Amino acid sequence: MLLYMSQSQEATPPPLHSVSVAGVVVREDGRLLAIRRADNGTWELPGGVLELAETPEAGVAREVLEETGIHVEVDELTGVYKNTTRGIVALVFRCKPSGGTERTSSESTAVEWLTPDEVSERMAEVYAIRLLDALDGNAPHVRSHDGKHLIPAG
Repeated sequence: MLLYMSQSQEATPPPLHSVSVAGVVVREDGRLLAIRRADNGTWELPGGVLELAETPEAGVAREVLEETGIHVEVDELTGVYKNTTRGIVALVFRCKPSGGTERTSSESTAVEWLTPDEVSERMAEVYAIRLLDALDGNAPHVRSHDGKHLIPAG
């Protein structure tokens, strides 16, 4: 028992995780809202870090508006995705647009409504799957990736 206690006191604290939110905004014609990120030029969903005092739904609505100029109604959680390399857990919500006008921001250099095929062409698989999961009707999905490749469940 004493050995166990001395080991636990010297143990390294567990790593911290960051929680982010992202919106799969689906227009009536089936097109999906996407941004080209200003920091690295990749196409992704609008989203970002969830603030401490806000609900996930409020956070996704805020992030989508900040990055795209589009107001949304949040429908449902469609997936939980973990980047095992960076320790980020992303909650992804299906949303519908409720107003606003597309515009870029300090975080986005382009805002476009893409078809599912265009999503698959422009986005890395670990980000495209989030949009495609939101469309398949089998939500919520739980997936992990290393930043580049999906990690098989199990």
